Amino acid sequence: MSGAVDPTFAALTAPGTPFEIAERDGLRQFVNMPADLNVLIDGARRHGDKTFIVEGERRLTFEQVFAWRDALIPLLGIRPGERVAICMRNRTEWIVAFLATVKAGGVAALLNSRGAPAELVAMIENVTPALVIADPERAALIREGGYTGRIFDPTKPPAAIPEDHPEDVEPAPVAPDDPAAILFTSGTTGRVKGAVLTHQSLTTGLLSVQLSGVMVLQNMAQKLGVSPDALMAQMPQQAVLLVYPLFHISGLGSAFLSPLFAGSKVVIMRRWDAGEALRIIRDEQITMFTGVPTMLWDLLQTARLDDADLSSLRNVASGGQALPVNLLDEIRAVCPHAQMGTGYGMTECSGAIAQAVGEDFVRNRASAGRVLPLVDVRIEGPDGASLPPGEAGEIVVRGAQVMAGYWNNPDDTAAVLSTDGWLRTGDVGLVDEENYIFILDRTKDMVISGGENIYCAEVERVLGEMPGIRECAAFGIPDERLGELLVAVVVGDGLTEQGIIAQVGERLARYKAPGRVAFSDEALPRNAVGKIDKRALTARWNEFIGVNP
Repeated sequence: MSGAVDPTFAALTAPGTPFEIAERDGLRQFVNMPADLNVLIDGARRHGDKTFIVEGERRLTFEQVFAWRDALIPLLGIRPGERVAICMRNRTEWIVAFLATVKAGGVAALLNSRGAPAELVAMIENVTPALVIADPERAALIREGGYTGRIFDPTKPPAAIPEDHPEDVEPAPVAPDDPAAILFTSGTTGRVKGAVLTHQSLTTGLLSVQLSGVMVLQNMAQKLGVSPDALMAQMPQQAVLLVYPLFHISGLGSAFLSPLFAGSKVVIMRRWDAGEALRIIRDEQITMFTGVPTMLWDLLQTARLDDADLSSLRNVASGGQALPVNLLDEIRAVCPHAQMGTGYGMTECSGAIAQAVGEDFVRNRASAGRVLPLVDVRIEGPDGASLPPGEAGEIVVRGAQVMAGYWNNPDDTAAVLSTDGWLRTGDVGLVDEENYIFILDRTKDMVISGGENIYCAEVERVLGEMPGIRECAAFGIPDERLGELLVAVVVGDGLTEQGIIAQVGERLARYKAPGRVAFSDEALPRNAVGKIDKRALTARWNEFIGVNP
């Protein structure tokens, strides 16, 4: 599936350029890409005294962050190839811990810091790390879950440097297919899985996004009749508001590593608050805001009420779920000077599969973006045959940014990743003649609420273990603010809606608890193969909660 070659793309990826592309091992790859993610990271040290991180009263330059990283490495006492679990809220220490782990040759296993104690320990036990790096709150939860291994708290004054750590020995050379990070994702089984992202897959994903950004810059410069360098010289330092969790691929890639490479400022919000976000955008002159639709709604509505200043914003984008058309119109009304963008990706692909920014997005805003240059996409019918442009089926992708597999989980890996590298996304969609991709449905039983993936099987597993519940089903219903609201229908005795919600919130992360729980006096409807019919339950939801449609 390919359209006409963009002349800007052709020039930027021609032989001898930094983004030169050629086929290797059956995949299109960046010829000049470093084998080690650290090469890209260390290159950002050139930004020196520019401000890199702002967190409350803390303001750190690029050089200060790199110096902190270098001082932390010997304190960790890890060897190349060892896993290091990182479990903290979004904070400077998280960023420094990641940089130090990767520089030391370790594999950063990024835990969902919003998890319950049992969830956190399950992730830790899955990767058997040499070390857990956690802030005090998460360390307490991990201990509560029964973990007895070594935990390092980077928020406290440094302890003594371990005597047996060879400080003067460089980490072992890294190969492109060596693991760099493990990001956790659930599945239809409700069991946690760790997607292994290699140095090659992560670097490819990051460079693909960089290439897209350079293309936008080149096209802008051409329209203005100036050189890209002259345009860059006129622009202030770019500033990103970090609202995505760093343990998400969107937080790790687009909100941390991409700004690091570009010399941008990253401003960390501890927790989402639209009023505080507006203050930060004004005071720190934020140029790029990327958030889930829930956050964008909150921001726009609060901005209208407060007559807030959003003039610094130059890019507004979303991910995690489709952008409603009425939300797009609101963004354009409040921020007419900002370019809008969207993207489609997944953890297992080291980030974006498709992207569209500015005019590319506006001309086809029902899409999830254009397929990125290094990604192969095919649409498969139920029989596995490839379908032509415009026909809907399961989206299957291949490329150098695809994960190596799920950590220590060959069965789940084989279920989604073929021996020749094609990854089943579990999403239903189509690709048109211009390589725009459209997401129509999900084959996975998953709800995206406020940008968070909630797997129904995981919630149902917890519901099914509660005394008194005989049958249960969890599913999503449309919600203007959250995109989808997770709800549940149960058959049982001696239970209350709030009691069930509270129990799920205690067993799992709070955001995974149903927003509403309804009760049924009769057995739940089932389809021809004996599975609970969630379509029928969705259609009857108003009846269950006593609301007339």
